[in-house]
Amino acid sequence: MTSQTIANTPTPDQIHRAPKVLLHDHLDGGLRPATIVELARDSVPHSPKGVGGAPISQLPDADPEKLGIWFREAADSGSLERYLETFSHTVGVMQTREALFRVAAECAEDLAADGVVYAEVRYAPEQHLAGGLSLEEVVEAVNEGFREGERRAREKGLRIRVGALLTAMRHAARALEIAELANRYRDLGVVGFDIAGAEAGYPPTRHLDAFEYLKRENNHFTIHAGEAFGLPSIWQALQWCGADRLGHGVRIIDDIQVHEDGSVELGRLASYVRDKRIPLELCPSSNLQTGAASSYAEHPIGLLRRLHFRATVNTDNRLMSHTSMSREFEHLVEAFGYTLDDMQWFSVNAMKSAFIPFDERLAMINDVIKPGYAELKSEWLFRQTASTSGSANSEG
Repeated sequence: MTSQTIANTPTPDQIHRAPKVLLHDHLDGGLRPATIVELARDSVPHSPKGVGGAPISQLPDADPEKLGIWFREAADSGSLERYLETFSHTVGVMQTREALFRVAAECAEDLAADGVVYAEVRYAPEQHLAGGLSLEEVVEAVNEGFREGERRAREKGLRIRVGALLTAMRHAARALEIAELANRYRDLGVVGFDIAGAEAGYPPTRHLDAFEYLKRENNHFTIHAGEAFGLPSIWQALQWCGADRLGHGVRIIDDIQVHEDGSVELGRLASYVRDKRIPLELCPSSNLQTGAASSYAEHPIGLLRRLHFRATVNTDNRLMSHTSMSREFEHLVEAFGYTLDDMQWFSVNAMKSAFIPFDERLAMINDVIKPGYAELKSEWLFRQTASTSGSANSEG
């Protein structure tokens, strides 16, 4: 084994300590099971489902550990009905200001503890109104929660910056209203806009008014596209709507042909995505659950990395996929033999693609991410020296 290999092959501990950047994470998909139980227990038992919180009796299990297992098994079941049921339980306990504040603060804490230094976390304000909150009150509660989570992380010697993405549900008719909301809070913690929900039957072009508005306001947006649905969804998101990034975008692989001799041919859309450096918010574990890939080793991220697409690594729903940024990278290191250099490449890609000002992105890359990886890559020198010293002493 060469020194270069030793220097770059990350251990699980190094993966955890590496500075990571997350662009695609759902707030309602990352709750701590214990928090769900506590919020449900504190809710009013006779309230209608979703109003003032989901009562504890509606949870599949009141034991946090068993509840966490239920979420993972439901998400892995292959049943869309069971998968969607998982979100009814998380969203159900996120209907008060206190609950939203707590969930957002814990989200920032958990990401910081996993080595994430910058994150954009998305949620749909329209899904948190059943308890009587206004859209503005939802946004303000979440923003305050993120700031509190950042503060708690600093107290532990950790650093993280969290920006919010406001999501509109593509099957509903509030996209323009949510886009306007995102624009009003753009200097107060909200960094952009998104649409999510079932792709099939609900093309992004249904919400052209929202995207046209955001473009006129010089604001940023990403679009869930190319996850469950194929190339037409990606094409519309880019060429009709003007998306800055693709939420997932994994189905761009359908426009790439690998020949028997190993040569690769890109179609017009895939070439456009690569040439224009359009970021792909890839979520490997989530893609395995939805059937976009059959294994980590066969996930399109391997080919997309090799072809130098603007690929990024993300978690999607940490609770449902039982994952974290560290776990995602552990899977990729095992599947593709990725090194610390590869991890840095993905992290820099993500930071370049973030929805904060250029000078702040550059500072994060040059002052946080690159130095962090340089320190990790230098650790082999000290391990080797210690090992050599030990051998010399034993021989003496």
